[in-house]
Parts: sequence; structure tokens; C-alpha cells
Amino acid sequence: MFRQLTDSLYVSPQIGVEDVEAAKALGVTMIINNRPDDEDAGQVNGATIEAAAKAAGIGYAAVPVSHGGFAPWQLDGMGDALAQAGAGKTLAYCRSGTRSTLLWALTRARAGDDGDALAAQAAAAGYDLSPVRQIMDTLTAN
Repeated sequence: MFRQLTDSLYVSPQIGVEDVEAAKALGVTMIINNRPDDEDAGQVNGATIEAAAKAAGIGYAAVPVSHGGFAPWQLDGMGDALAQAGAGKTLAYCRSGTRSTLLWALTRARAGDDGDALAAQAAAAGYDLSPVRQIMDTLTAN
């Protein structure tokens, strides 16, 4: 269920409480929720995941992304949450893992990472960065 983007970052579709322990077993010290609450009926609410994460000794951050696109505050939030993980591993999730991957790529492009390398990492995990590639290139250039 968890797909590894980097040595320290996993992405995933929607997780449940039982997945928090699986994440902890992988060394995850931070969970980032990139999914707005109530996006789908029956979806596990962020507060439920946050409580399970805290009970397991795992940090939690919510940086929700709707299908309307990405904003600078979301890149800031993702960057801050990734930094809070420190030397630990991070699990970011949304409905399919795609928004988490795209937000990660935009955050890393803004930090100056190479777009081709990011695209290769995403592709190796089964994700396509083409929807945000032009934005990534602009962010890297700036």
C-alpha cells in the first residue's frame, strides 16, 4: 500500500488507523494528510488518523489539497512537515497518493531539486508528474 518515493518518504492512498502501526514499523515519524476531510463518504477523518499517530508516537500534519490545484501555503506546509520529520521517515497520503506526490515534487522543485530526477523518482513509485511539470520547471528556475 505504501509506495516509496525516497529513502525517507512514502506516499499512500487513504490510510486507516491500522495503517499507522504499519507505518511506525517502517520507521515513519511523521504522517502528512494531504486529503480534505469529507471528500468521500466513509473516508477516515484526519482527526482519527491524528489521534492514532499521536498514540503511536508519530507526528502529524494536515496540508489538505483539493482538486482545485496547489497554493504557496501548501508548499510551505509540506516543506515544514517534511522538515519536522528530521531524520525519520514520512508517510504522506491522500485519496490515491497522487496529490501527495505532486505536492512533494513541487516542494522539492521550489527548493531547487532537478525536475528530471524528481520525475524519475515519482515514476519509479508509479506516479506521473506531468500535470505539474511546467510549474516545477518554473519553480526550479526561480
